[in-house]
Amino acid sequence: MSNNLPYSALGGVFEYLNDDCGYEQWSQYLIKKLAAEGSFESGLDVGCGNGWFTRAFAKAGYRVTGMDISPQMLTKAVELAKKEGLDVRFFCGDIRRLKLDFKPGFITAVNDCINYLSGDELYGAFCSVYKNLVKGGIFIFDISSAYKLKNVLANNTFAEDRENAAYMWFNTLHSDRVEMDITLFLKQSDGKFIRLDERHTQYIHEKNFVISELERAGFSVRTEGHLGLDENQRINFICKKY
Repeated sequence: MSNNLPYSALGGVFEYLNDDCGYEQWSQYLIKKLAAEGSFESGLDVGCGNGWFTRAFAKAGYRVTGMDISPQMLTKAVELAKKEGLDVRFFCGDIRRLKLDFKPGFITAVNDCINYLSGDELYGAFCSVYKNLVKGGIFIFDISSAYKLKNVLANNTFAEDRENAAYMWFNTLHSDRVEMDITLFLKQSDGKFIRLDERHTQYIHEKNFVISELERAGFSVRTEGHLGLDENQRINFICKKY
């Protein structure tokens, strides 16, 4: 079965297949960053996926809402939050057209969300975030660096075989993006596996261009690497609305 919508197939097993990415350390890094930037009560986790970071923010005492563009991601996010006894609201939405019924003190977009936007879409998305934040609010997000997309992921194939799922991931480099074709095999209740295919596009963004678009939208910006380390493969942007 083919579907070109990202995370239509992966949406239900994304967190399961990424459980080795260091979620706990990553979420604690973000929580410490938020605490250092101010005293915020509410937040929005954009591109929340299956909700790991959303749940971590809720456990840390924030009144947080999760948003994703994939209904399949959100279905699993709701299930996992309920399983942990957390009262977290999730809704389907697009960072380029945020329409919120509250003013969050912080907005996060973790784990490559912004790489799914083309260069032409960045300014509009950043303006959308800026408009919805409270004055003094913080926007924290990351991107996979141009180096990572061009030299680590591009034109490479990755695969993994687990008990309940397996995938093959084929990446092709283009001038401004990497096209990712993913074939997923999911185990069903009868023990048989079904095959699902989907395509992802991640855009290559140079750090200085992202900073210029953020500043054009009104943010002050500073950057650092993953977990505060080097910026070789992942760059964090800590942005404030004055």
